Amino acid sequence: MEIRKLNDMREVLADKEFSKNSPDTDLYSMYRGLKTNGELRYDETIVFAKMLGNEFNKTKGHYHVGAYPEIYMVLEGTAIYLLQKRNDSGDIEDVYAVTVKAGECAIMPAFYGHVTINPSETEDLKMANWISDNCKSDYSPYVEKQGACYYYVKEDGQTKWIKNENYKNTPNLRFEQPLKEIPQDLEFLKKG
Repeated sequence: MEIRKLNDMREVLADKEFSKNSPDTDLYSMYRGLKTNGELRYDETIVFAKMLGNEFNKTKGHYHVGAYPEIYMVLEGTAIYLLQKRNDSGDIEDVYAVTVKAGECAIMPAFYGHVTINPSETEDLKMANWISDNCKSDYSPYVEKQGACYYYVKEDGQTKWIKNENYKNTPNLRFEQPLKEIPQDLEFLKKG
């Protein structure tokens, strides 16, 4: 088990005052390699129900090195997956969010970076994923830009998406529907 703590995430948070002034705390736990199926690895992650200042708790965000897709399934709670794709100059050419409830899933396509958001202040999010065991993660684009191109926040009792001003020419956020079940054949996850 690996724990991601606030000290690991300070540079990707929307609320800079919270980031500077809050004590270190656990944000999410990752259990890697719980099962394997040939080249595929099964992981589980628990994103705790808490606010990071005005922002909902989230994962750090990463891109896959190579053309590896990934599939996430929500086991308990609700997840919002925020996916973004860069063009050759490093600008975001596409960004969308998928809200996934327990029993549903979403595919993270190859070349899309992704962040998982727990949009609840009271219920932990438990999710699982299948991915190629050959896939490596690159967190540096998220660190460099201080997070994803959008943040999901709560202000004045209302939830909303705000643009991360460290990105230029960010496209409008669009929304996609989750998958209702896991695909039977996961061979597509082995591509790289």
